[in-house]
Amino acid sequence: MKKIVIGTIIAILISGGLMIFYKSKNSGVKYKTAPIQKGSLRSTVTATGTMNAVITVLVGTQVSGTLQKLHVDFNSQVKKGQIIAEIDPATLKAQVDQARANMLAARANVEKAKATMEDSKKTRDRNKQLFSKDLIARSDLDTSEATYDSNDAQVNADMAQVAQTEAALRFAETNLRYTKIVSPVDGIVVSRNIDVGQTVAASFQTPTLFTIAQDLTKMQIDTNIDEADIGKIKTGQDVEFTVDAYPDNTFHGTVDQIRIAPITVQNVVTYDVVVKVNNGDLKLKPGMTANVSVIVASKDGVLKIPNAALRFRPSEKDIPAAKTSSVKKTSTGPSGSSDGTSARFSGSEKDNGQPSSQTGKGGAQAAPKSYTIWILENNKPKRAQVTIGISDGSFTEITSGDVTEGQAVITETATNTAKKNVSTSPSSSPMRFPR
Repeated sequence: MKKIVIGTIIAILISGGLMIFYKSKNSGVKYKTAPIQKGSLRSTVTATGTMNAVITVLVGTQVSGTLQKLHVDFNSQVKKGQIIAEIDPATLKAQVDQARANMLAARANVEKAKATMEDSKKTRDRNKQLFSKDLIARSDLDTSEATYDSNDAQVNADMAQVAQTEAALRFAETNLRYTKIVSPVDGIVVSRNIDVGQTVAASFQTPTLFTIAQDLTKMQIDTNIDEADIGKIKTGQDVEFTVDAYPDNTFHGTVDQIRIAPITVQNVVTYDVVVKVNNGDLKLKPGMTANVSVIVASKDGVLKIPNAALRFRPSEKDIPAAKTSSVKKTSTGPSGSSDGTSARFSGSEKDNGQPSSQTGKGGAQAAPKSYTIWILENNKPKRAQVTIGISDGSFTEITSGDVTEGQAVITETATNTAKKNVSTSPSSSPMRFPR
């Protein structure tokens, strides 16, 4: 019986020791790594925008009336000067006839006034001769002269009335011409806002009847770029974008204009950046939403590392061999920089996990900042100092540093611990001895 008890105790001790051994063996610090690669990087600024025609003309009417004829519809091709609609001209024709009649009456009044003036002139001349022979009184001569002057002034007034009626006639004829609505440009009808029989009123504001896009083979995207990114945008930069209608197609454009007028919505300041697009196949249509990526920098054949490597900082108790006197325990943040502080992020680059490039006073580029990354060498982390360049949000360029292509850079810690199951562990169950 004693041999059985002693054997049981020895078996329990051996199994417990083996568990402790394997637990300590498997509880070491493990690291997830990624190789330092050489390849291409593109730094982009992303935004959304709306497709628009470069020139869009709103066609309205300057006269009121009932739409009598409609010569075009949606998507109709039109030429400059082409009649696209007509308003009932009956009322305006009557106004033209009335204005012409007023003009004729005014001209007749001029002729009548001229005849009266000639008669008063003859009377005045005759009274002058009679007065020279003392046959009439001075008052009769003065009366005839005043009558002549009055009739002469009346002729001038009637001539002015003629000019006024002629202007009224031209105005009425112009309004009559406006009943024929013509296209001001060559293009395509994008929208039509009226039907035959509908009455339009142009008393206070000109109603829009048609919207004509001048040339849909050349379009533009109006994008809203955040104020934190607008400093990176330059005229002439290449742009890639997609639209929901063609998710598998990538379209290309160029930054054409950066409008300096700010757009503020709920305290968020953005700027309108106009992107010119070639639309020769007419796939793109006005109003489409474009997901735009402005390529602000592009490099080929550079060393690059995942952005997670810049944020990683191991615990110093896990790397006793890597401790040096120059390392100061001033930060336990996610990124290890050469001065012991964490890497800083700003603007939209922070959202993408991209380190920012600091600038000095006056907009001058500051000296490149040094960052600490950790290389896994012989299963141990090794410190390496690097300076960085552009980033695409996932990878960052290494501009200098004691690293080479293919080295394994640590991105995060993955500690494997033995599974704990207290209820099934032999050491956790009470030992029972036979009696």
